[in-house]
Amino acid sequence: MSDSYVIPQPPQAVLAVKGSDKKFPVRRIWCVGRNYIEHIREMGQDERAPPFFFAKPADAIVPDGSVVPYPPLTKDMHHEVELVVALKSGGINISPDKANDCIWGYGVGIDLTRRDLQIASRDVKRPWEIGKAFDASAPCGPLTPASEIGHPAKGRISLKVNGVVKQDGDLDQMIWNVPETIWKLSEMVELAAGDIIMTGTPAGVGQVNIGDKIECAVDGLSSLSVTIGKPKA
Repeated sequence: MSDSYVIPQPPQAVLAVKGSDKKFPVRRIWCVGRNYIEHIREMGQDERAPPFFFAKPADAIVPDGSVVPYPPLTKDMHHEVELVVALKSGGINISPDKANDCIWGYGVGIDLTRRDLQIASRDVKRPWEIGKAFDASAPCGPLTPASEIGHPAKGRISLKVNGVVKQDGDLDQMIWNVPETIWKLSEMVELAAGDIIMTGTPAGVGQVNIGDKIECAVDGLSSLSVTIGKPKA
């Protein structure tokens, strides 16, 4: 322990990197709400609204192969598969034509959501954190460098629960593509190296329960698999 701190320093949140023992350090997690047209329709929301964002704590990340404890206070936890974008640089007011220059790599993630708590907060115009930003709510698979795969703008994104396909879409169904998302988010906050962005989910979100195995994939990227475990004692 360093003498510079009055308590032990918390561990750095990291993402694995495909084919490497090196790690990607995570600074912040930003999430895009309702960025696929069919998901907006299934949630009964305005298809023409501009993008909006919410955050999760960096330590909500759990790696591929983990058992995710079922969280407290909910009876309706949902899966939401997402393309994860990891930034190597940032800034303010990043134009869409410069946005890809900020990207280190891509991965697959799940925005786990306590849907009942999210909706209850929304209905009384309170923040969403209780429904979105809970422990272990951001499973993420290994990152693949953009230097290897380029910048995917289309390709299948899917999720299975216990072997049954529940979400099955394409990245080209995003209302706001990745460069546009970075542009709009950088109008609101200064982005920086280590930030990751979860870019929204296609239609088919649904409930998961204790014992369920969730498998996620995006074409060209490493897959992600987690199991929902019993609540922490």
